[in-house]
Amino acid sequence: MSELRPPWMAEHVVQSLLATLAADGIEARFVGGCVRDALLGLETGDIDLATPVRPDAVIAALAAAHIKAVPTGLAHGTVTAVIPPRTFEITTLRRDVETDGRHAVVAFDAGWDEDAARRDFTINAIYLTPEGQLYDPVGGCADLAAGRVRFVGDATTRIAEDVLRILRYYRFEARFGSRDGDPAARAACRAAVGKLPTLSAERVSRELMRLIGGPTPIRAVTMMRDDGVLAAVLPEATRIDRLGQLLALTAPAPGALPPPLAREGRGGGLPDPILRLAALIDPDKAGAVALAKRLRLSSAEQRRLAGLMPPAALDPAGDHKAQRLALYRFGAVRYRDLALLLAADGQITPARLHELLALAASWPIPKFPLAGEDVTDLGISQGPEVGRLLAAVKHWWEDGDFTADRAACLARLKELATQS
Repeated sequence: MSELRPPWMAEHVVQSLLATLAADGIEARFVGGCVRDALLGLETGDIDLATPVRPDAVIAALAAAHIKAVPTGLAHGTVTAVIPPRTFEITTLRRDVETDGRHAVVAFDAGWDEDAARRDFTINAIYLTPEGQLYDPVGGCADLAAGRVRFVGDATTRIAEDVLRILRYYRFEARFGSRDGDPAARAACRAAVGKLPTLSAERVSRELMRLIGGPTPIRAVTMMRDDGVLAAVLPEATRIDRLGQLLALTAPAPGALPPPLAREGRGGGLPDPILRLAALIDPDKAGAVALAKRLRLSSAEQRRLAGLMPPAALDPAGDHKAQRLALYRFGAVRYRDLALLLAADGQITPARLHELLALAASWPIPKFPLAGEDVTDLGISQGPEVGRLLAAVKHWWEDGDFTADRAACLARLKELATQS
């Protein structure tokens, strides 16, 4: 077995967990994404372990060491150990007894090879002992080095166990694959497309958003289209070309600073799954809302996606005054997104996009200086007239390019109130 000692293995919380398990004679090995990412030199988030010991014994050992144990998936042998700042999923070695394509009944009498044989992809079935020894029973290391995403064993069987593995295959292709993908995997995915409607909207949405939000989704999304998978789960996705242009526009140069809006605290950085989804699809606002509801996106995500659909609310040819008005009304994030989508669609040049993004990052969006009490202070009773007068002054303030201060706005309010 080869050796591997990723930096996280030396962390105090990791060593504390290993010592706790070892004190009770519990053998454990790291497995899955943490091992795969360590082999690639990538940072990792969750750290998963596998053990031949049953979950109740794991819980008892954790409790004896005063480590919080959460029974997150006892039916599948999973216990989550919480040692801040990390959480660890510890899963008993298992084999499938029965499956319906969504849920599996498992038995906890498997060995390491049997446990590996039921996992989805070879690159997720690499084990790492606490001593730094790699155990690779299905050839995951070679596949990872070759950029090959391959199902463990028979691809058709793995998909029959869990249909979501179709979408997971393309997501892993996007991140770890190369060239045209594994022929056997793609053939099995094509053959099982008809089973995709059995998946819940939440599971589909989670995989899709993780895929398009990844570093390089275009190749995998194109494969999904060619294999009939994209039409089955996201028929609105007809603009892979525009998504590709968006990715090119937003890709940071090596050593570059974060995007200006991220530095200014105005909407975070890229990649951005909702913006990418908006580039990939081509419906109107109503169609976008229907799609967002079908994917069970949050209310905020639904509103944001619909706000990026045509007809385009942003006129990129407008002068500086028009751009400031649009930026005020849309906010920095939506203004940026609309400008990026127009550029990705070839409707504005990269130079013009740079101008608009610079404005969004630098112009301090003003706050209207009046409120309802300024109207009622003039002796006007609460009611529709208050809103009408405020709206009239605000329109006048906006039309004047936001130059009027509070005193000028109050003067204009008094003038309008006298006329009403």
